[in-house]
Amino acid sequence: MALHIVANRPDPALLTLPWATPLEEWTDDHVVPLPRGLSRHVVRIVRLRGRTYAVKETVEAIAFREYRLLRDLQRLGLPAVVPQGVVTGRTDPDGEELPSALLTEHLRFSLPYRSLFAHGMTADNLPALVDAIVVLLVRLHLAGFFWGDVSLSNVLFRRTAGDFAAYLVDAETGELRPELSDRMREHDVTIATENVFAELLDLQASDSLDHEVGAHEIVDLLAERYAALWAELTGAEEFGFDEMWRIEQRIERLNDLGFDVEELDIVTDIGGDWVRIQPKAVELGHHRRELQGLTGLDVEEKQARRLLNDLASYTAYWDLGREDRTLVATRWLTQVYEPITKLVPVEARGKLEAAEVFHEVLQHRWYLSERAGSAVDLFEAARDYVDNVLSHKPEEITVSADDDRR
Repeated sequence: MALHIVANRPDPALLTLPWATPLEEWTDDHVVPLPRGLSRHVVRIVRLRGRTYAVKETVEAIAFREYRLLRDLQRLGLPAVVPQGVVTGRTDPDGEELPSALLTEHLRFSLPYRSLFAHGMTADNLPALVDAIVVLLVRLHLAGFFWGDVSLSNVLFRRTAGDFAAYLVDAETGELRPELSDRMREHDVTIATENVFAELLDLQASDSLDHEVGAHEIVDLLAERYAALWAELTGAEEFGFDEMWRIEQRIERLNDLGFDVEELDIVTDIGGDWVRIQPKAVELGHHRRELQGLTGLDVEEKQARRLLNDLASYTAYWDLGREDRTLVATRWLTQVYEPITKLVPVEARGKLEAAEVFHEVLQHRWYLSERAGSAVDLFEAARDYVDNVLSHKPEEITVSADDDRR
């Protein structure tokens, strides 16, 4: 049987991998020590000529189905790992068939939830994890994606301004439809609560999570926040004709949540006594798109909001409100953001993304100013942060092999 590779961006280096060897027997010659989540399949992470891939062994039909689903999610701009290809026709030296393999691009600066707790995350951060998975689930549902196996294990998390953004990493049980019924959405939420409940108990059993944490309370929070966000993004609202300002108010609320309204359904009676509005198309990334348009920076949504707030402070401090906003943003980028992030030494740049470093510097300046009783210079705070805080943080772009043995 001939080896067959289907890839959307063919990398000749893929041919150098030991496809005739079962994935679990691949050695450090190919495998890199990046953290992996729990999986029902054998998964390894490899680096080839500067690119990093996750390789998962599975059945050929399932590999192609998941590959196509992930490509669909990518085209829709949804947060999921990027598919790279499928390898079939694998055989060992004795001619015995080996499982097919799905390749996805490794998501930089992402961590599975177990690694987050292994690196010092506490129960105080659980609501932020819940919010991240809720936002991910709502976005997938808005696009008509039924997940079928929602869990912390099937998600990778990236830090964003002190919180987290969640990315789907396993679409094996997923299904993309023109629209999801309420029953399918409710099923996904039920599966989410059941799986997250079991995962929290597992963390407690391994002493990775405080035993006083109520797993029931956390999964109840997940269901409540999903219902609240779904209602805000899709629910109908009715009011009198003299309250038209509520249309703009609704749009502003969604913008504050990070969503843009692409389509709004407005219905009114013939006499003009009442108005009914309902968002029909919303998309996350309001602040991210705004920041990228002004500066070219492509960061997570909450990071973008934090950077835009600092840009607004910079504009006010230097009284630049009447200047062209793009020019002001360029000044802020070259005089503030870039010089601050360049203070991080090369050997420490695998600890956090640049935008997250900038967020933490702003937080650190606030703490130092509180302690000093007066405003501390931003660059002074940045140098103190790099020397006394960042230097003690673990690497998140790469970790040691020992961190991967869970």
